[in-house]
Amino acid sequence: MTSSLIFRRILPAIACLAWSGLAGAAPAAAQAKPSFVGELLAIVLPLAAVIAALFVVLHLARRRYGITGRDASLSIVQVLPVGPRERIVLVRTRAGRVFAVGVSAQSLSLITQLQPDDIAPQAEDVKNPSAAPSASSERLFQ
Repeated sequence: MTSSLIFRRILPAIACLAWSGLAGAAPAAAQAKPSFVGELLAIVLPLAAVIAALFVVLHLARRRYGITGRDASLSIVQVLPVGPRERIVLVRTRAGRVFAVGVSAQSLSLITQLQPDDIAPQAEDVKNPSAAPSASSERLFQ
């Protein structure tokens, strides 16, 4: 079989059969009333497939890029930008210790280890979040 035979005889025959099948099915579909369960399944099944695909992508991203959850050994508590590419990052370990780390484009350096009460919000800060910085944060930058 040559490709010209396929394009001249077989493909038009398949197209005619498909067209006649669609033309015959249209009146039957118009007469049949779709059921509620069928419509519900037509909505829920694709939605479930999309949600499952998102979970698969999340799982692959966690494995590939090291994205972690709450059980991570290190977690970032706060990031304070101090320049265009410089930051102070507060990092908490699983043991509860908190470190202030200076991060720039070329280096990473430990500034200090903080006490847990240094980063805990004070009662007055919770009531009035627009209040002045606490004494513990002022100690950090002295």
